[in-house]
Amino acid sequence: MSAVLEGAVPRTTAVRPALPIAVAGTGIHLPDRVITNEQLTRTLDTTDEWIVDRTGIRERRRLAADLAVSDMAAAAARSALTDAALAATDLDAIIVASYTSDQPLPSTALIVKEQIGAQHALPLDITQAACANGLQAILVAAHLLQVSARAVLVVAADCASRVTDPRDRTTGVFFGDAAGAVVLTRTESPGAGLLAWDFGSQLSYDVEIRAGGSRLPTTELTVADRDHYLRMDGRAVWATATSQLPHSIRTAAEGAGLPVTEIDHFFLHQANLNILTAAMTELGVPMERAPITLDLLGNTGSAGVFTALHHASIRGRIRAGDTYLMSAIGAGFQWGTLCFRHPTADPGELG
Repeated sequence: MSAVLEGAVPRTTAVRPALPIAVAGTGIHLPDRVITNEQLTRTLDTTDEWIVDRTGIRERRRLAADLAVSDMAAAAARSALTDAALAATDLDAIIVASYTSDQPLPSTALIVKEQIGAQHALPLDITQAACANGLQAILVAAHLLQVSARAVLVVAADCASRVTDPRDRTTGVFFGDAAGAVVLTRTESPGAGLLAWDFGSQLSYDVEIRAGGSRLPTTELTVADRDHYLRMDGRAVWATATSQLPHSIRTAAEGAGLPVTEIDHFFLHQANLNILTAAMTELGVPMERAPITLDLLGNTGSAGVFTALHHASIRGRIRAGDTYLMSAIGAGFQWGTLCFRHPTADPGELG
């Protein structure tokens, strides 16, 4: 769906009024442990040159064995709340976007709620769009803010190191662990807010974790067959990402009434530098408008877009009235783009 409709078929939409919400604060959390390409070459049949050429990644982070996704999420959440000058008790909802939740039950969002003391918040989890989870969570938050909520925390946190096969070069070199968070509030800044969005999907099993659900429950055989690890067809990911991301970005820009070349910032899924370069080239937009964090963090799943947004925000690169896009694609395949205009005044309106 978009401010349009869901699907791989091209769609168009009329310009609509902005949803008056804004990013009031951002935060990230990165695990301490750094894994370089050289370290990976000791156990995988690969080289530093191959990894950099194929992915643009030089190093990535790994979460400590005694910690879980909720620990990263809570740390990023506290950082975002500080940036927004809000308390956890101000939150009306917490949405955690992760395909690597602490455990099947209970809710990871509920665990984060308890860790940060957000006693009034409704906990929600978005789980199965993988790297697109975070953008779906922001769209849900935007609609909650139109109904009753005044402040919503969205946390995108993934710990892919727990679901990647250490023997598999295809997945082993790509992924890193990280969490990113945004606090969304209502805004009264004229013309600011969520201008448009586009989401689409096309069922594919080219990225999957086969076992552990109702179709293939956990057994000794599924463990022995390594069916609980992430499997990925890199060629299928490349083909889908390089076609659907530019299309989704153009559709969202059109819905916002903006030429795509006039968008100020592009916060894209930090999956693979070659995919990002191909998408920006297809759009005819200079690469300097798309911040890169994957070189030092790897593919951090849905957290990647949030890390790019956070780094631009803390460096003061997002100015009053700027427009920016957030775009990602995840397993399924599912993809989406959000188009924002940054407020010209304080975005937080909790009165």
